[in-house]
Amino acid sequence: MTKLLAKVFKKVSEELPEYEQDAFAEWLLKLIENDERQWDAQFAASADKLEKLADKALKEYTEGRTEVLDLDKLSKL
Repeated sequence: MTKLLAKVFKKVSEELPEYEQDAFAEWLLKLIENDERQWDAQFAASADKLEKLADKALKEYTEGRTEVLDLDKLSKL
């Protein structure tokens, strides 16, 4: 757990009554679940596009038009 998340949970647990802690927890869980559903829907909707991009990348690799990723070069951009 990150320091910031621990700080938030500590603050909520110390400053809010139990019923408000439960309301916060329910809100947070719904937010997380909704976010997961949105990601799932976006991936499902883009499956064809992702497949085309993967095919293109494999073709470029097979044709020798790719290079090994150099993290040192990438960090200098």
